[in-house]
Amino acid sequence: MAPKAPTIGFLYPGYSAEDDYPVIERMLGDVRLPVVHTLMREDAHRVDALLDVGGADVLTDGARELAGLEVRAAVWACTSGSFVFGWDGAAEQVDGVREAAGAPASSTSFAFVNAARHLGLRRVAVAATYPADVAEQFVAFLGHAGIEVVSLSCRGIITAAEVGTLGRDEVLEFVAANDHPEAEAVLVPDTALHTVAWLDDLEERLGKPVLTANQVSVWEGLRLAAASGDGAAGALRPRPGLGRLFATGLDPAAASSAEPAVPGAHHRTR
Repeated sequence: MAPKAPTIGFLYPGYSAEDDYPVIERMLGDVRLPVVHTLMREDAHRVDALLDVGGADVLTDGARELAGLEVRAAVWACTSGSFVFGWDGAAEQVDGVREAAGAPASSTSFAFVNAARHLGLRRVAVAATYPADVAEQFVAFLGHAGIEVVSLSCRGIITAAEVGTLGRDEVLEFVAANDHPEAEAVLVPDTALHTVAWLDDLEERLGKPVLTANQVSVWEGLRLAAASGDGAAGALRPRPGLGRLFATGLDPAAASSAEPAVPGAHHRTR
């Protein structure tokens, strides 16, 4: 009997680009990537609304639903709804998800850090769909991890629903227009933005790695599953079609030693 495919669960606020996850699931072919939609009382890229979107009550309810799916790992798939809490607050978020889901956990913000470190990136450009005040908090989060943002561009879109309507040509033009010659990669931090079907197109256009929110969220979940073993060791073998991040692969030993491997107390500031 073939081994059961590992299940990685995602908490996703509202509805916008959640269909990126079944796209990746089909491309990978040997993992399950169920999405649980969490409560979004207000769809707004505004700090107060984002703090509510990522609140402990909201995430605990969703994580308990993931626990019923027996996931190998759980990821809070919302970049802005994690980095607005700051490094320590985002780590506490992950602690809560891990406890409620009964599985290793992370968030998209930490996924960007781990993915950048895996690729050896130190200087990046950020092409953000958010308003500037929100995007600047992502820059600060990356800076905490020692990743320098050499260029920040903001599209200023308020709602995730609007971000989710952007198509291939708009996404390629937006990301390419906001590259920077000193950047080793471009980071695109909104899980409301469709990107995964066009990752190879983006990297061919720019000639460098492009990390996008739903891409790194799935990679992070697979990394956590690989680190935990239990039949998931091959989850991060090299994969085509999903950009440089997936093409490089990651062995289980590297997965378990990546820093910060799982956000937790020993990574927090005092």
